[in-house]
Amino acid sequence: VQLQASGGGVVQAGGSLRLSCAVSGRTLSNYVMAWFRQAPGKEREFIASILWSVGRTVYADSVRGRFTLAREKVKNTLYLQMNSLNTEDTAIYYCAAQHRAAADYDSWGQGTLVTVSS
Repeated sequence: VQLQASGGGVVQAGGSLRLSCAVSGRTLSNYVMAWFRQAPGKEREFIASILWSVGRTVYADSVRGRFTLAREKVKNTLYLQMNSLNTEDTAIYYCAAQHRAAADYDSWGQGTLVTVSS
């Protein structure tokens, strides 16, 4: 599975961004897709995931109510709509894929930088 993340940029606190993750190389019916982020000096953090086949989502407490996952099956694209951004959301955001039979996420995109200014 090849993943291409895009949509990062600079936004003021309180603003919104939408990240995209274009997926190629596999059909995703047996995959969980997710977003992670890594802020400077911090460990990678799980943000949200979606079971591609049925659209069931899971969110981290830190983003629940502000971030929303969506998928466009025809385009094999995953989206992360981020609202009410704050400076603590500044990080490199990565999309990832995990086959349902795999133990962990084993395909990763290159990351896209989100910077939230105060």
